[in-house]
Amino acid sequence: MIYILYIVLITGMVLVFVGLLPKPAETVSVFGDKVKEEQGSMITPFLRPFAPLNKAILKLFKAEKRLKDKIDLVKWSVSPSEFYSSKELLAIILPLNLYVVANIRSIWILSAAFLLGFLLPNIVLAARVKRKKYSIVRVLPETVDLLGLCVGAGLDFMAAVRWVINKVKVNPLIEELSVVLREINVGKSRNEALRDMSKRLQIPDVTSFVRTLVQADRMGTPVEEAFRILSEDTRMRRFHRGERQAMKAPLKMLIPLVFFILPVILIIVAGPILIRFTSGELFKGLAR
Repeated sequence: MIYILYIVLITGMVLVFVGLLPKPAETVSVFGDKVKEEQGSMITPFLRPFAPLNKAILKLFKAEKRLKDKIDLVKWSVSPSEFYSSKELLAIILPLNLYVVANIRSIWILSAAFLLGFLLPNIVLAARVKRKKYSIVRVLPETVDLLGLCVGAGLDFMAAVRWVINKVKVNPLIEELSVVLREINVGKSRNEALRDMSKRLQIPDVTSFVRTLVQADRMGTPVEEAFRILSEDTRMRRFHRGERQAMKAPLKMLIPLVFFILPVILIIVAGPILIRFTSGELFKGLAR
């Protein structure tokens, strides 16, 4: 009976994480909310009973939109209420595993397991969001250069975006530009689609990119000149970001130096002296 319960618990944990896998590219739609409502995810049957209550809780704390933006950014196939249900499911499954399988009865350990299970999806989501934003910032200067070259060659902005999407290898920024292009094709204005991308990503470099394009369109400034200014600005931002990382490197190196390298050096240098001191051979050598 215990082994059956163990298998059920492990299967539940696997289903939770499998359900967080991204959707295939062909199922991505401009109307992402409608797709999620109709198709759901692989773990929807297990999370559906808790979804209405969790949706009300998220709306009460005004956290649904913020959580939805993060989930959409990493392309996970769950709604905010389903994601919150997965947190609750893991918070129950992890302490039960320790209680049933490992025979742990400590209330402190079980409470820590409950807290870890509840926070684990948030930790994974935050790490994925950070990695996605970093990938977007990395490829932004080259993408701006390509757009500027296309506009300088005679294409308009939309044709330049379409050419970059078709010719450049798929990366997170190309995926976001594809969403912008699809939104414009279904009737949304260019400035509105770009502003929505800026709000969705919440990246300062992308916000500057969108603001420059919107101002160029409003003031009648040539887009090619705007792209040239953007290219210089994004490359300067990346240069300063690299400088900051280089300045942090010595501080980060102190951690392995203090906790790993120095103890080894002390053992190698002071170890023989300490052994001779404890055996009394050190003073015999000095007496001679």
